[in-house]
Amino acid sequence: MKRLLVLALMGLSSLAMADDLKVAQSQPAVEHYTYATNLDIAKVINVSPVADVCGVVPAKMTYEDHQGQRHVLEYRVMGNGCANG
Repeated sequence: MKRLLVLALMGLSSLAMADDLKVAQSQPAVEHYTYATNLDIAKVINVSPVADVCGVVPAKMTYEDHQGQRHVLEYRVMGNGCANG
């Protein structure tokens, strides 16, 4: 009975790991923006919020290109925490 339980748990954990792998593979790799980057943005899906700090911080934008491929672009922006003068 214990062996049957162990085999059942191993089978379930294998299925869970396969689902995690499928999700990880469906997420596009993060691309880092440079001035030489040629962008093909057809539709912006998500833009990360900018941190409330006074300084340059990373931000991410998820978008689709004109072929329907999803991309994640990381770029640098000035934070929202700076006071004027």
